[in-house]
Amino acid sequence: MTTTTTPTELTAGTWALDTSHTEAAFSVRHAGISKVRGSVAVTGGTLVVGDDLAASSVSVTLDPSTVTTGDANRDGHLKTGDFFDVEKFGEWTFVSTSVHHDGSDYVVVGDLTIHGVTKSVELATEFNGTAVDPFGNVRAGFEATTTISRKEFGLTYNAALEAGGVLISDKVVISLDVSAIKQA
Repeated sequence: MTTTTTPTELTAGTWALDTSHTEAAFSVRHAGISKVRGSVAVTGGTLVVGDDLAASSVSVTLDPSTVTTGDANRDGHLKTGDFFDVEKFGEWTFVSTSVHHDGSDYVVVGDLTIHGVTKSVELATEFNGTAVDPFGNVRAGFEATTTISRKEFGLTYNAALEAGGVLISDKVVISLDVSAIKQA
């Protein structure tokens, strides 16, 4: 039997990200008329829930060599020096610097490192509650979004379009769907 608790029942302690139930997705406008969507594997992470939000923190690692957009040629190109240069920059990280409440949602502020460049970002975060799974694990669910500039992370590859504009938008929307398991 699964038991769902209310958001106020997220208990203090350490929670490990369940990487098999956590997704980091992105979308970027292509040719000014459509979006390319993809994902990058979350390879690890920890959420520490403190007695108050100021004592809470998040750290996450991602593997850019796992980028997938549904097109093998594009995925291969994204892994090269034109974009992510996964041989040189084989890990991305996010480490929170603060967590605070904003109305009914939360804001997690932290340092995102992509392509060897670290920038502060704000993740608008929704807490989806907790549940006990069939194996007795207490799980917590979250969704978070942010928008970044590719150029700010040194990702400047582009091509001019015949009708004007560029092939790849600078704006990238990142969406996270997170499941974390309470540690003993």
